[in-house]
Amino acid sequence: MLLIAAIIVAALGTTLVFLYVNGINSRAMADQQPTRVLVAKQLIPAGTTGSAAAAAGSFELKTFPKIAVAPGALSDVKPINDMVAQSPIYPGEEILLSQFGSRGATQAIPLPAGTVAISVQLSDPARVAGFVSPGSHVVIFATVSAAAPVPGQPTPAPSASAAANGGNLTAVLLPDVEVVATGATTVIPVTQTNPNGQQQTQQIPQTILTLAVTPAQAQKVIWASQQGQLYFGLVNDKSNVKKGPATTLENLFQ
Repeated sequence: MLLIAAIIVAALGTTLVFLYVNGINSRAMADQQPTRVLVAKQLIPAGTTGSAAAAAGSFELKTFPKIAVAPGALSDVKPINDMVAQSPIYPGEEILLSQFGSRGATQAIPLPAGTVAISVQLSDPARVAGFVSPGSHVVIFATVSAAAPVPGQPTPAPSASAAANGGNLTAVLLPDVEVVATGATTVIPVTQTNPNGQQQTQQIPQTILTLAVTPAQAQKVIWASQQGQLYFGLVNDKSNVKKGPATTLENLFQ
């Protein structure tokens, strides 16, 4: 009887393990299931109706793994035909039902006096892995070419120092900026060439962050984002962030 009981327990255990593994495989396959969603091809200004955006060719259907599709993503423009975009929708963003609403319902962003709102698009690492939210304060680092062109001025010839460090430098651009809004996270395919010359496409999450800055600060952020790369760091009232010398290859290990 003990032998029979042991055989039954072993068979039951094997069956449960099989069912568990089969369930994991099924969930993994479901997460990878190709899903078609609408993606913005070009900037869609706030106040644009879904039908007008569709007529202008602002949408395209793209296929993503189901796990990479944002909640509320649309595969058809019909639900938003007569609705308007509540805020600008940038190229590469998935089209979400929550991005559209009734006319006259465009959301206002609370701005401190003397500031304007501008938006930048950052990857997960560059926005502190998603810990940045409305009300957060961030330090903005900028990595740009030492010979990047300055509007209205002749392009300087790269110095011997710039050539020695690859021509790039990283420094604090703005030590304390308030984030007033965050957009939906979308997945953008990025194709890169590896050292073997082979091209690989990765799905990179990108998020729109809206900042409250002075007009002078806005010019700096816009210029740095177009000429290089931005990276945010989360700060609080105990952080001690100051502008200082830029980091280059020459002084990186000093």
